[in-house]
Amino acid sequence: MDKSSPPQRLSGDKRAQLSNVALLYYGEGLTQGEIAKRMKVSRATIVNMLRESRDLGIVDIRVDGQHLTGSGLARALREKFGLEDVYVSQADAADASASRDETLGLLARVAATAILDAVEPGDRIGVAWGETIMAVADAMPRNPVANVEVCQLIGSMISDRVPASENCTIQIANKLDAAACFTLHAPGLISSADLARTFLAEPTITAQMQRLKALDMTIFAIGNVAPDTHLGAAGMATPAELDAARDAGSVGVVCCRYLDRDGNEIVLPPHDRLIAATVENLRAARKRLLAVCGVDRGEAALAAIKGGLVTHLCVDHALAQFLLDVEV
Repeated sequence: MDKSSPPQRLSGDKRAQLSNVALLYYGEGLTQGEIAKRMKVSRATIVNMLRESRDLGIVDIRVDGQHLTGSGLARALREKFGLEDVYVSQADAADASASRDETLGLLARVAATAILDAVEPGDRIGVAWGETIMAVADAMPRNPVANVEVCQLIGSMISDRVPASENCTIQIANKLDAAACFTLHAPGLISSADLARTFLAEPTITAQMQRLKALDMTIFAIGNVAPDTHLGAAGMATPAELDAARDAGSVGVVCCRYLDRDGNEIVLPPHDRLIAATVENLRAARKRLLAVCGVDRGEAALAAIKGGLVTHLCVDHALAQFLLDVEV
């Protein structure tokens, strides 16, 4: 590129695509061939995109040895847990003082890249809810994929942390230019078990729940069972119910359902009042992408992996190191 010539004007989507490729190559240490395989393009295309990202100033190459640990961690985690792919964001390695918001923001951008790598034309995708999934939806660039369907995994809920659960589903559907977006037209938590059964018997809800039994891909996060977990903050579990879940051996919460250390569901309230995907719905999908941030969710993430809920994993550097070091 002639340095005297005016800079090219790129669309936001094109710039995001170049940034994602640069992040995989320079941040995660993947080879050009590995990136090409993920993105389903030729290696020559990746070479050209990396050159363009440098020419346009999207990449400013500075070597810092701490950044070189990313690809080794990702490969080691793939081998340790038999996963199809692992993405490690580098906020903690680059800056030990990074706030959770900063770490989550970078993780969300990496997870957005992972989604675009994994999704294929014709996929039916289930999208969960929560702080992490909302951040991922916000970070995704627009990248149309043909004939994709997107389904809401948890009925409508809202908390003071994130907007209503359908927002995550709708936003990701819009970014993928989905052929169809199926939201759950019911609250995520019903006031009684009898009323929940009535909702589930409604033809519209029945049809939507049936779709969740035939997913190609899931996009979800996992919470712990600490008193301030999002399940409690959203009013979906009382402090007493969370105490009971911990006493029963729960270490994680996925789609408002409790998991033990081996990733098995523990059936406890509010189980019978939920309008949400089941653990088996998640496990049955061909591609299961877990995005999770923070060592405080380490036991929960490990449970999801051990329980067969994960094929694609997106974690921050500190959590990746925890998972690599932990005995299984």
